[in-house]
Amino acid sequence: MKRAAALPAMTLLALAALLSANSALARDRLGVWNDWGAFRDAAVPRCYAIAMAADQRERGRETQPYVTIATWPRRAVRGEVHVRLSRTPAPGKSVTMSIAGQKFALVFSGIDAWAADRRMDAGIIAAMRSGGDMTVAAPGRDGRRFHDSYRLTGAASAMDAASLGCAAS
Repeated sequence: MKRAAALPAMTLLALAALLSANSALARDRLGVWNDWGAFRDAAVPRCYAIAMAADQRERGRETQPYVTIATWPRRAVRGEVHVRLSRTPAPGKSVTMSIAGQKFALVFSGIDAWAADRRMDAGIIAAMRSGGDMTVAAPGRDGRRFHDSYRLTGAASAMDAASLGCAAS
């Protein structure tokens, strides 16, 4: 494997391990497609596609931004969109996800944001499947706007693998 191809895989594995340190050993890697990976945590059970923000040099970051599309079979949840933001948004402001000219107003608490409902989850996933790039933006607590960008190449394959990974759970 080329070093350039191995780097996203290693980075995704490290991020997946950080998501749940207690069950990191129970996590199965389902595959890696470009910047996207798919994982299954049979102990929960849950499966998810995950990607880290494309630009890792953003100044003023509070945490490593990432996006997940998760399936939780016991909760009857499929395709739940979750975003860990690089900075905490200003209270009372909005967090906007933009994909191929479509905009989605996310709900947020602290440094995490989600689709407002399952219908929005489905709309976001459909837009993600069209490819291109995705940006999540908001004004920070300091008043400066921030943007977390994601490349969507590989997202559809990772989402499909995550969905299939929990199909029998």
